[in-house]
Order: sequence, then structure tokens, then C-alpha cells
Amino acid sequence: MASAAPGGGGGGGGGGGPNLAVLDALDSARTQMYHMKAIVIAGMGFFTDAYDLFCISTVSKLLGRLYYPDENINWSDASKSKPGTLPVGINNLVIGVALVGTLMGQLVFGYFGDKLGRKRVYGITLVLMAACAIASGLSFGSSPRAVIGTLCFFRFWLGFGIGGDYPLSATIMSEYSNKKTRGAFIAAVFAMQGVGIIFAGLVSMIVSGLLLHYNHAPSFKDSLKGQPVGQQDPRASNQWPAADYMWRIVLMIGAFPALATFYWRMKMPETARYTALIEGNAKQAASDMEKVMDVEIQAEQEKLARFKAANEYSLLSPEFARRHGMHLIGTATTWFLLDIAFYSQNLTQKDIFPAIKLTSPANEINALTEVFQISRAMFLVALLGTFPGYWVTVALIDKMGRYLIQLIGFFMMSVFMLIMGIMYNDLKNKHTTLFALFYALTFFFANFGPNSTTFVLPAELFPTRVRSTCHAISAASGKAGAIVAAFGVQSLTLKGDVKHIQRALIILSVTNMLGFFFTFLVPETMGRSLEEISGEDGNVGTGPGGAPAGPGVGAMDVSRDDKMPVSSTEWQSSMHA
Repeated sequence: MASAAPGGGGGGGGGGGPNLAVLDALDSARTQMYHMKAIVIAGMGFFTDAYDLFCISTVSKLLGRLYYPDENINWSDASKSKPGTLPVGINNLVIGVALVGTLMGQLVFGYFGDKLGRKRVYGITLVLMAACAIASGLSFGSSPRAVIGTLCFFRFWLGFGIGGDYPLSATIMSEYSNKKTRGAFIAAVFAMQGVGIIFAGLVSMIVSGLLLHYNHAPSFKDSLKGQPVGQQDPRASNQWPAADYMWRIVLMIGAFPALATFYWRMKMPETARYTALIEGNAKQAASDMEKVMDVEIQAEQEKLARFKAANEYSLLSPEFARRHGMHLIGTATTWFLLDIAFYSQNLTQKDIFPAIKLTSPANEINALTEVFQISRAMFLVALLGTFPGYWVTVALIDKMGRYLIQLIGFFMMSVFMLIMGIMYNDLKNKHTTLFALFYALTFFFANFGPNSTTFVLPAELFPTRVRSTCHAISAASGKAGAIVAAFGVQSLTLKGDVKHIQRALIILSVTNMLGFFFTFLVPETMGRSLEEISGEDGNVGTGPGGAPAGPGVGAMDVSRDDKMPVSSTEWQSSMHA
């Protein structure tokens, strides 16, 4: 075994003291199998999160056909009917209730992740997700009220479990990682969200395709032919009961990825940073890390006591506000503004697909065909637009930095959404391919941009004592933005009205530009240890005289040789030189 230096240089730059040996060992460790295992274990949680949150988009119109058929018919002119249209309140509830649960789960589990330990509450989130995914496919009764009520009840608690995965997975991955590739590791965990969205479309496409093969039915329009005006019944096009089984199967499949990794999640040791800096047990932290790293580590219990004494301040203390208050405002506001746009894109794409000719008009197809086409379109957009952006971020985040990627992403999203909003009619009617390209590029730059970086930054910026809670606050702020998307923006796009969709796209362009400007509140974290970033090593950031690092620290601040940033004042001077 190699031996870790007893007092390494984790606190360099700005006059900080030496870091603990166990934390230095983590920061300088080569990429090993335990890193890959941690990415897979945490990443499968995010795969499940994304699948569960976004699969509802593939079946929400099916619920409208099955349980609210009268809402679908234009009684005076059946050709103008819009099958699959849920009542606005019901639609918002079905789509948004899991997001409300996610917001609450983030805050609760984030808090307990700091109070009880990351590992202790990590398994609870998986059990809750798996149980509620299965229960979402069940119903206490057969009436629309009973079915939708059951669905919403269990999707709320499903979201609650999903919420816990955000701060815990991000915090665990950041605290396990070395400083050279930490951004890529955290981003790789989050990139599994892209895989989950792809599988949400793929599974829905396969299940609906199989059931469609054995359950033929006329289109909505054809099912109304020959029926007296005012007495039309479209249920012949709904493929009952196969279609009813279909949406239940899709929702319940979300339980299996969570269950598959439960054993390995329970076997993960508590992070060394939590064990050492919060529980005060340097010996146990060193022992845990020796089991997964090929290195001997000194416990340094005396140094740990000094380390802890300098970092006892709480989240609501003036000291936290002085050191990290602006950082928390920056991470929370950018995630809030990003999720308004990102969830609007994902949750309303079923309303955009007909405009870019990826799906047929709803009244010209039957229920399962509509699900198949929506799922296929969602799969293609995710595969070609969403998925690449995540992994480009993984490849470049430790080269370009989080700050620059976030600025580029917000700016490009704003540009493309503004173009689509202003030129919506021309793009829809004359330049469909260009419309589809712009739409896909907004997904690409969301993920090679703020959707990834807003997840990474809160896991790096804050002290160990409140890291999970601060990530939870930032993530919950994001989910508040998602709720705005589900209950606000989606109300504009639900009916497919051109002017309303244009208005929604322009609003989203403005929110993205606001995100661009709020990014200036967030400093660069690339290439530094977590203790140096948070000031736990006595450095209190990278500013001169012990002042917290300001937002003016960008990727260009990092030396190519030692990956240590110069001070923010030096950077600002160089920019004005």
C-alpha cells in the first residue's frame, strides 16, 4: 500500500492551512473502481428519478381519452375535437403533483442528510421510490375521480422519494471524488437523467406498440362516424382495457431500476468527509477509505479537532451569510430559472410534437397509436438532443469549468427559444425541419449547460456541515420553477393555441436570459478541494485577505500546471488590462 502524506497541501492558495490526510488522499486519488461503482449506484437512482418523472408525459393524453372522453369532443363539429385533452386542473395535477412531492422531499432528506448522515437516509429514498412507482399503477376504484386520485396520491410520495435522491446523490459523489475529475463524476451521475428520459420514451413505445399490435381500433374521427350529433361516443377508439393496462405497466416498471441497486447502496460506507468533519471520527473515516482505496491514511484526530472548531457555524448564522449567502442565492435562482424552461420543454413537448410533424393530429389516430407516436417522438428528441448534451458536459466540465458552460447554455437556450417564439408560424408551416433542429438544440444546450451545472455547483460550494441542506435548498428552488412550468407555462400550451405557445416560448427566453445574469453570483470551483472552496481549511474561499471568493472567478483563472485558481482580484485586473 502507498502511504498518504500526513499533512498534504489541500489548503493551498490564499494561505490556507494543510488539509486532513484522509481528505488529501481523496482529493489526489487516481480514478479507481470505487469511483465507477459510486457513479453507477448514484446514477441508477437518477435514472429512476428521470424515468418516473417524465414517463407521465407519454401517457397523460391517454388518461384524457380513457377517463375524460366528454372533454375531447366538440359537440357541434366533431372534426374540431381534441382527444386526449384532460381538464386543465386535472392535467396540471397529474403532471405537477410529483414535482410538489419532489420539492418537499429535497428539503426533508437534504436536512436529514446533514443531521443523520448521507448513507443512513440514502436507502430510504430508494424504497419509497420503488413502492410508490408500483402503487402508482393501482387504483382504489374505477371512476375517474378514484383513478386520478390514487395516481396523484402515490405520485406525490414517489416525488418525495425522488426529491431525496437529488441532494444525497450529489453530496455523496462530490465527497467521494478527487478534485481533478470531481465535476465529471458528479455530472456523470446527473447524466443518467438523460438515459432515464430515453428509457421513458422507449419503454412506453415498446409497451404501446405490443398492445397496439393485438388491439386494432378505428381512429377517434372514424369512431364518431354515423353517430347522432350530440350523442357521439369515442370509446371505440380507446382500446379498452388494453390501453388501461398500458399506462399502469409503464408507471410500475419504474420500480425495478431502484430495487436493482438497493443492496449496493446499503453497502456503501459513509463518506469520509461526513465521518471526519461532522461526526469527528478521523480514525473511522481513514478506515472506511482504506477499504476502498489502495492507500494507508493517518487518522490525525488532533488536527481534526482544530478543523471542526473553525467550522461550527450553522446555516442561519451571520458567518454562513457572510461566506456563502450570495453563493446560495446564485445556485437557487439559477436552478429556479433553468427548471422553468427545462420542465416546460419536457412536459409540453407532447403539445409541440404535432407542430414539428413528429406526431399525427390526435383525431386521426386511436389511443394507443397516439401514445406510440408521442413516445417515439420523445425518444428521438431525447436521444438526439437531450442525451448528447449531458455527456458533452461530462467530457468538458473539468476543462472548461462550470461557470462558462452555464453561461453558454443559458445564452443559447434564450436565443433559440426567442427565435422559435417570434417565428413560430413560419417555422411550423414552412420550415418544419428547422423548427425541429432549433427545438433539439434548446435541449442540447440545456444539458450542455445549466441543467448539469446547477446540479454540480451546490454539491461543491458549501461546507460539509450544511452541504446536503444547501444542495436541497437549491434543488427545491429548481422544483419550484418546475411547478411554475407545470401549472403555469403548460396551461398556455395545453390547447395548442398558436398565440399562447408563442407567448410561452418568449417568456421562457426571458427566464433563460435572467439565468444568464444570475450566474455571475456563482464562482468557479474547478480544480480545488471541497475544503478550499468552502473555506473549511481556513482559507475561506480564494479572495484576498480571507474574503470569500466572488463570482468573478471563471475557468480561465485556473493554472494549466497546478489547477489552482488565482485570486478574484487578480483575475479582474487581468480582464481590464
